[in-house]
Amino acid sequence: MIFDKGDVIADIGDVGEALYFVINGEAALFIGEQTESQVGLIHAGELMGEMSFFDRKPRSVRARAMKNNTQLLKLSRAMYKRLRVEHPYITVNLLEHAIVSLDHLFRQASNDLSSLSSYFNMPGRK
Repeated sequence: MIFDKGDVIADIGDVGEALYFVINGEAALFIGEQTESQVGLIHAGELMGEMSFFDRKPRSVRARAMKNNTQLLKLSRAMYKRLRVEHPYITVNLLEHAIVSLDHLFRQASNDLSSLSSYFNMPGRK
């Protein structure tokens, strides 16, 4: 799948029926309906869409391509189920990659929150 800059890859409220691997380009994660705020950036080589894919709950962020010719590899739920049966070792590697991806997003959000907190708690700031 190929997307141009600004194209919506997955939207808020959708239930994830696929995982995406960013092959080339970048995708950003946004919150907000009317005014979007970027909350994450997914680079080439990284996985996205794993939270909604695994918990089957509606997406809480919108994913947009950030560069022209952003190329994604889409792994549908049906293909994932087939991999679990036919190639369980691939599935284990995929799950490990999903865990690392979620850890990366969590650490990024934690660092952003820590920086914001430090800004508001600076000495001399009222």
